[in-house]
Amino acid sequence: MVEEITDKELITTTIDRYNELQHIKKANGGHENQELDYYIRVTTAKLSALGVSVEDITL
Repeated sequence: MVEEITDKELITTTIDRYNELQHIKKANGGHENQELDYYIRVTTAKLSALGVSVEDITL
């Protein structure tokens, strides 16, 4: 049986992923990483589509 994830669980998981990516970027010491930046943009877009603003949770 397949269990569906609730919207709240999806938002929480996506925020956690965004947070992890932000920490990786910070630990990267300012080195350019286009792939990391891309994943951050995609995660930001997903959160925006879910109605979550990342302004308050960006490092």
